Amino acid sequence: MKKIITIILLLCCTLCTSGCSAPKKEYDIVATTRPVYDITVSLCQNTGLSIKRLVTENLSCLHNYTLQVNQMQAIESADLIVLSGVGMEDFLHNALQSKNHIIDSSQNVNLLCHEHTHAEDHHDGHHHSQDPHIWLSVDNARIMAQNIYSGLCTQYPDLVAKFQINLQSLQEEFDALEQYGQTKLQDLRCRELITFHDGFSYFADNWDLHILYAVEEESGSEASAAQLIMLTEMVTTHQLPAIFTETNGSTSAAGIIASETGAKIFTLNMAMSEKDYFESMYYNIDTIKEALG
Repeated sequence: MKKIITIILLLCCTLCTSGCSAPKKEYDIVATTRPVYDITVSLCQNTGLSIKRLVTENLSCLHNYTLQVNQMQAIESADLIVLSGVGMEDFLHNALQSKNHIIDSSQNVNLLCHEHTHAEDHHDGHHHSQDPHIWLSVDNARIMAQNIYSGLCTQYPDLVAKFQINLQSLQEEFDALEQYGQTKLQDLRCRELITFHDGFSYFADNWDLHILYAVEEESGSEASAAQLIMLTEMVTTHQLPAIFTETNGSTSAAGIIASETGAKIFTLNMAMSEKDYFESMYYNIDTIKEALG
């Protein structure tokens, strides 16, 4: 009887230990979105640290995003979580409750309060909020890189020298991007935009552009007839040569306006999908130049 009891107790201990143990770590660092992932990867070159990009789908925004089981496991087991911030990762609120080592890359960034209009809201659709798409300003991206660098140095003090070298290289890339944009966009014939995504305020601010109107066409909604008339009149009044959609967004309303006004449709990239941060930014600069001359 004593032997049987002993065996049962050992089995119970074994089951409890296997069931309650921490998940196996697959990645050292989890970076939530493409921009902070790209910055983190650049800063961790030649360090041996492994980084996972949490959101890998081609999305222009993270409204109503739902975590999958493997994403939850990656968050739980990682040493460090890197966030874009400004509410971009609200969907992670519960998942991060037990995490102590988190970098919010938006610290000390000057935030814009943008006015956007959801297509389904019609005349009452104006909402003022802090714009979370901070990385589309080069100056903001520099601050984000500095924030991530500081967090990495705290978490991995033995790797500070390598982080410093990588930060310097990254800042030189930002310098080149800034200079390219200033040169390319300084003599545009038109500096006014209508966009079919509400996330380009920082990009416009960076390059001295003015967004006349931003429409957010969410899944299952279309721009109202009143909006289409208003936007058509705006394009005509301001003699806009082009209107702008987003890579993963709807093009239906833009197509109607283009057919009515003759304005061409160009696509901008939020740097949230297949193109990396610098590729997206150079692409956007070149697109604006082509569209607005």
